[in-house]
Amino acid sequence: MVALSRGVHGWSKIAWGFLATDHPLLAHLIPMRRCNLACEYCNEYDDFSKPVPLELMFKRVDKLGELGTSVVTISGGEPLLHPELDDIISRIRKNRSVAGMITNGYLLMPDRIERLNKAGLEWLQISIDNVNPDEVSKKSLKVLDKKLQMLAECADFHVNINSVVGGGVHNPQDALTIGKRALELGFSSTIGIIHDGDGQLQPLGDEERRVYHEMKNLERRSFSRINSFQDNIALGKPNQWRCRAGARYLYICEDGLVHYCSQQRGYPAIPLEKYTIEDIRREYLTEKPCAPHCTVSCVHQVSIFDAWRAPQKPAPVATQESRASELVQIE
Repeated sequence: MVALSRGVHGWSKIAWGFLATDHPLLAHLIPMRRCNLACEYCNEYDDFSKPVPLELMFKRVDKLGELGTSVVTISGGEPLLHPELDDIISRIRKNRSVAGMITNGYLLMPDRIERLNKAGLEWLQISIDNVNPDEVSKKSLKVLDKKLQMLAECADFHVNINSVVGGGVHNPQDALTIGKRALELGFSSTIGIIHDGDGQLQPLGDEERRVYHEMKNLERRSFSRINSFQDNIALGKPNQWRCRAGARYLYICEDGLVHYCSQQRGYPAIPLEKYTIEDIRREYLTEKPCAPHCTVSCVHQVSIFDAWRAPQKPAPVATQESRASELVQIE
């Protein structure tokens, strides 16, 4: 019954996404920039930040509810470090949004999973980068397999395991091992291509492409598997698509500012509490100069909802150049 209720809730939000365009489909909300790991390729963490106070998080969640946001995914940093995470998840559900979370999984234990169940979490993703930890990443199957078994036994929410190729991963075949283990445990499985330090594409080598295509054949059907844009990335080719960041997708940093995405922080950089439908409509039509070489899968997936309608309107050349210079990568 829990899975059925979760499915109905999720599909109702997807249907509403097709019918109306003046609301965000997905928001990534950061309650904690600090992380307990330090993966070499990651530019989304630090080792000192304090958690965002709960009252501020409530205000941001409520504002996303006012904007009609379909899905709110808690990310980081490592969100499980936030001492009041369960209250934040409950607040997301109170606002009738789908509640998701992205975590490295290190802090999961049976009692912690049960608290996430009670809070109403509906979807969780863990990215696992290799079978054995190395200097690039400690998010390894060897370390996390017991956590995955706990999730299989205790979680009421959907679990997706994302394996990766590219970005300095030493053994591309590890992605297959990770994906097969995820399916064995009853989870869904996806594969991602790790971006470079600027969030842009790097073409895959021959073995990486072979693994990528084999993993694609293993993937179970769900919305997170809508990732055909990665076929071009694997070949080092640009994608011609309509990026709806700032409109259908919002990235809200720990300071409460709305950005295009985790890799293009700096624009529009408007405080969430001041964000309006007019901002959504503007960014819905604004061409993003970083789009052709973008690897941020969540933005691609959300933008698919509107690929068949409302072409983007390029800004004047001078404005484009100014805007491109404002797309600041935060180190």
